[in-house]
Amino acid sequence: MSEAVANSTAVVAKKKLLSGFFRKGVTIGLFSGFSYGLFSAFLAYAMTQGVWSDWFGANTAGLSSFALVYMLGALGCGVNDTCSAVWALGMAGIRGKLGDFFRTLNTKPGRMIMLAALMGGPIANSAYVIGLASAGSIIVPISALCPAIGAILGRVLYKQPLTKRMILGIGICVSASALIGISSITGGAQKGVGIGIIAAIIAALGWGIEGCIAGYSTAMVDSEIGIAIRQTTSGLANLIIFIPIIAIVGGNAGLSFHVIGQAFTSGPAMIWFAVSGLCAYLSFMSWYKGSSMTGVALGMATNGTYSFFGPFCCWIILGVGFGIKGWSLSPISWICAVLMAIGILIIAVNPMDLLKKKEA
Repeated sequence: MSEAVANSTAVVAKKKLLSGFFRKGVTIGLFSGFSYGLFSAFLAYAMTQGVWSDWFGANTAGLSSFALVYMLGALGCGVNDTCSAVWALGMAGIRGKLGDFFRTLNTKPGRMIMLAALMGGPIANSAYVIGLASAGSIIVPISALCPAIGAILGRVLYKQPLTKRMILGIGICVSASALIGISSITGGAQKGVGIGIIAAIIAALGWGIEGCIAGYSTAMVDSEIGIAIRQTTSGLANLIIFIPIIAIVGGNAGLSFHVIGQAFTSGPAMIWFAVSGLCAYLSFMSWYKGSSMTGVALGMATNGTYSFFGPFCCWIILGVGFGIKGWSLSPISWICAVLMAIGILIIAVNPMDLLKKKEA
């Protein structure tokens, strides 16, 4: 009898431990969504300070409309991710993990993270920044379609099941996104809303692909090492490859080095890029860590709550805090943001399971 009691106690203790581990993973995932909202707000503010205020204001540098829309959007992403990489490498150094960083680079999981970073950084992050600069926080819920896209890609690439519940969640997300787009077009939205919505969809595609690729490595690499690899790859790829390519397409190959130099020497802006980089570091590290604790689907879902936190933080910090006009959302956009968060949750987990009482 004593052995049976001991085994039963051990089983209960194990279930309690696993349950606590799962809840902690969900909490970390939700924090990643909130910190991404902070990142969005501080990044948008950084791109109004210093030399950026001239580029987007009087434009005394004489930048073309192509450079203003595309190059500066990618530049903002590159500067932010570089600052985020500095935070990540600094924390890894403080914890004595820099050796692990360099060793992991030459492993299969490390290379997978670098591939994921290319999809989620130069492509998705740049599109997100372009959308944010063009259309404001209205694009945030649309870009949060990435869990829905990740679920569809998981079905296509990995033959993962796509249940009726997941299809329902995808339908809710797509419908909410469509409502945001329709209301913005018919409600007298700002001039760049069309470009912003297209950029948001590209961002969602990029992050959906990143989630599928990075899902392989999240449980195999320390989250602090993973995010250091991710942000370093993204920042360097933006500055060394992506921005020069945009400059060549725009017909002025030398412009990229000129604007990069001006951006990194603009003190008033770099202060806020350092803040947005810290928030991005916390967000992506929490996303990777949360995914390793709860699974990729729920990790993407909890991170996807930035569909609500993004507009909320932009409204509070930029609209209320700094008094910048244009960051408020209509009631229909708020409703759609909440619907998006619900749809993301339905994709990842059966809500009825969350309501069931724990078994003894």
